[in-house]
Amino acid sequence: MPLLVTPAELLPPAVLPAPETAAAQLVPRLFAHAPLSDFDGAFPVEEFSWLRAAGLLTAVLPPALGGEGLADEALLRVLCHIGRGNLAVGRVFEGHVNALQLMLRFGTPDQQAHWAAEARAGHLFGVWNTEAADGVELLPQPDGRMALRGAKTFASGAGHVTRPLLTGRLPDGGWQMLILEADAQPPILDPSFWQPLGMRASASFRADFTGLTVTSAQLLGQPGNYYRQPWFSGGAIRFAAVQLGGAEAVLDETRRFLRQLGRTDDPYQRQRLGEMATLVEGGHQWLRAAAEHAARPTAAEQAEATVAYANMVRTAVEEICLRVLPLAERSVGARGLLRPEPLERLHRDLTHYLRQPAPDAARADVGRFAMDSDTPTYQLWK
Repeated sequence: MPLLVTPAELLPPAVLPAPETAAAQLVPRLFAHAPLSDFDGAFPVEEFSWLRAAGLLTAVLPPALGGEGLADEALLRVLCHIGRGNLAVGRVFEGHVNALQLMLRFGTPDQQAHWAAEARAGHLFGVWNTEAADGVELLPQPDGRMALRGAKTFASGAGHVTRPLLTGRLPDGGWQMLILEADAQPPILDPSFWQPLGMRASASFRADFTGLTVTSAQLLGQPGNYYRQPWFSGGAIRFAAVQLGGAEAVLDETRRFLRQLGRTDDPYQRQRLGEMATLVEGGHQWLRAAAEHAARPTAAEQAEATVAYANMVRTAVEEICLRVLPLAERSVGARGLLRPEPLERLHRDLTHYLRQPAPDAARADVGRFAMDSDTPTYQLWK
């Protein structure tokens, strides 16, 4: 059943800590509960009730709509904390944030007020865009509604996300966003699609929407808005923040394991830990720079530069994570990668989550931007 909480179950806003503090305080609980949902078809139900109670599922809304206005570097830090606690929770939470940001960017004032109220009431949002050959089509109906036909893959949070944001192909070939009331019109889910190496608890099933309908009030923005730059590619810094949180957790667990074995005086272990710490801190510097670059006044006007920088950040964080993982492996050995050691799950989850679309194209875009620019290197990203 979808997760919902009533407003009475939420803490009064006056007693809620700041979003980053709330996220950091949740990390130990998220981490401790992660093994309980590490199986095919699972979903971290209880964990999302904690995020709701802490106000994190409405934090990106502006204060006028009942949120905290969470954005920029503070948002990336929150995403990093949640990823440190549980990467599957971080993946679904990042999708929720993405959907709310798209709603705020492209929705009408009435739509913003409506969907913000639904977020405050406990609805979980998400973005389901990936599809195969049988992707979603939108078919106009005589009564003014739009009928859906087709499916999405990698629909993270399927069965629990009650307000998924979908993209669908219009008869003229344009792509239209919509927000579906999935509790009232549930798609047909295929859990057998999701049999992954890691990230089991993200419930990223195949979802078939054939036969469902939406009204014009559920259509978000204009055709093509979803792919508008720099926001489409620039959003990669959000999932990079979650991934870096996973790398932090790997470092924390490697250190804990070595202390438990009394290997803290081994010079080779210290060297590996030093390298891991340097890599993770480098990732935090990238996130700070990413937030600063994305928040500059000319970010939308200079879309190519914004996208190239976001691609640079996502590839840098990926490389950091890919270097941290083997260092952890060599530090803990085979014993540290046996269940129920947390590193076994962390390794699977982070390895799988790092497989984001088109990594080579992202790096090539950075090279193209640098190649085409006549700006001196020291000013290239200013």
